[in-house]
Amino acid sequence: MSAATEPIVRADRVSKRFGALTAVDGVNFAVRRNEVTGIFGSNGAGKTTFFNLLTGYFVPDEGTIRYKGRDITHTPVRERVAMGMMRTFQLTSTFDNLSVVDNLVLAFYRAHRGHSLLRMLLSTCRRHRDEDKVMQALETFELGARRDMEVRHLSLGEKRRLEIAMSMLAEPEVLLLDEPLAGLAESEIRSVLDVLRRNSGSQTIVIVEHKISAVKDFVQRLVVMHEGRIIAEGGYDECMQHPEVRRSYWQIETDTVAEGRS
Repeated sequence: MSAATEPIVRADRVSKRFGALTAVDGVNFAVRRNEVTGIFGSNGAGKTTFFNLLTGYFVPDEGTIRYKGRDITHTPVRERVAMGMMRTFQLTSTFDNLSVVDNLVLAFYRAHRGHSLLRMLLSTCRRHRDEDKVMQALETFELGARRDMEVRHLSLGEKRRLEIAMSMLAEPEVLLLDEPLAGLAESEIRSVLDVLRRNSGSQTIVIVEHKISAVKDFVQRLVVMHEGRIIAEGGYDECMQHPEVRRSYWQIETDTVAEGRS
């Protein structure tokens, strides 16, 4: 398999247990380069645990995880970030007492200049505020009007865009988004998705989302989890019509299930 066709992220027979609970049960998963993949599931489906396995916050009990063909099953989070895998969290991880532009400067220089966070905080950010990539991020994520505002005064939607912008300044090959639309109003959801679409096709994106209808036109491929297993994958319409999805999520009896009970 060539580098162009080999999945950039791949999980083979991955399982994770917490005591008697099997949160992830023998999952096989692969993402192609520059693909936008959505992982959908109700609370308790195992999607967040699986996401933690992909990003290194949990180590699987069985199975392997590979990045660009390399086994990273036991690779620490920091090393995965250095390799090109960047994750955003459901709760925004920003410095609320700093300005928007200073948050972007810190993110950029920590990723590209190797400065420690303490060194950056003790020194002034002012001389770096006109960095081209920082200016571009302000424009791309529609934060120019909030440039000098302290982050604590931003709306939740603006903070979410800022967090994604901070992640993208590190120029990861794979951007992993953990419920980026949680708690957002409809207008804020549209705004966040608009800026994400500008990078689709040039970056691999994996998004865990509970509001699947909100991202149906954004994701290229959908993976549906239930009780720790993948029960369907493919296009949005294909997955929503899958008998197991209809039975598990919508409590709709399918012909197959009904026949099995007759």
